[in-house]
Amino acid sequence: SDGSINSGELFSFVVYSGFIGGTIGGLANVYTRIQKFIGATEDLFEIFEEDEENITRIDCKIDPKNEIKGNVEFKNLTFSYPTRPDEIVLKNITLSIKANQLVALVGSSGSGKTTIASLLLQLYASENGQILFDGRECSDFEISSLRYQISLVPQDIFLFGGTILENIAYGKSNATENEILEAATQANAMEFIDRFPEKLNTVVGERGTQLSGGQRQRIAIARAVLKNPKILILDEATSSLDSESERLVQDALEKLMKGRTSIVIAHRLSTIRKADQIFVIENGKLLEQGTHEQLMQKEQGVYKNLSELQYTG
Repeated sequence: SDGSINSGELFSFVVYSGFIGGTIGGLANVYTRIQKFIGATEDLFEIFEEDEENITRIDCKIDPKNEIKGNVEFKNLTFSYPTRPDEIVLKNITLSIKANQLVALVGSSGSGKTTIASLLLQLYASENGQILFDGRECSDFEISSLRYQISLVPQDIFLFGGTILENIAYGKSNATENEILEAATQANAMEFIDRFPEKLNTVVGERGTQLSGGQRQRIAIARAVLKNPKILILDEATSSLDSESERLVQDALEKLMKGRTSIVIAHRLSTIRKADQIFVIENGKLLEQGTHEQLMQKEQGVYKNLSELQYTG
């Protein structure tokens, strides 16, 4: 061979060089994905190695010794998250909530309000201080029974990729279709469910992407209605909604809050003016407590200042 190539060979060389170059160029992306995979796998193994909670399946019948009436008390509670032991999130919190009261937790973002809700649900252990239900230590109750009697309606609603019916039934595993329909009606959810051809059997999509924020919120409220909890926690449940959705959600929440202990975590103070008690929390400390009227009479008070800023802003 004299070392020359014809046009066909040259064309093949250029094409194959492009294939090889593209493959080599993609190796960096493959390496990055492998590193992410390794990191995620390590996180999963950490979870698998954690001690399991002693969970008992609850089928709507609770042992009388594990029943609660809805009285809640925090006594000298100080708390830090396990991953940040040096950062104190709650500092010597003492507060009391009576059964069937509507109370509000008010404060800026990161003040510790949502942490209180997590501790009520026993998502974390409280080592310094006490959490009491009806005057009894939370550790006296079976954790499954305690959680079954508490419902949380958060700001960011998680829905499964199944049907509307399946997502509402998550609140009560052995609910009948009539019970689910009644819960959806009380939550003002039938207003949009009836517009879907499949009604309750409509598939909501992964994480409920086929529904609007207000619709997802009403599905979560229907879950809580079905569960009929002794304690209801609303964590910014009407934020980020348009005015019409907020009206429907707020109406559903007001019906849901009747006859049970309701704890509302709120930034918008207009939603909690009728609360029996308002607890003002800043930097993990309980600074003020009282009704709206009582707190508005405090000159230089934190609540009064927050309220005036919102109404003038």
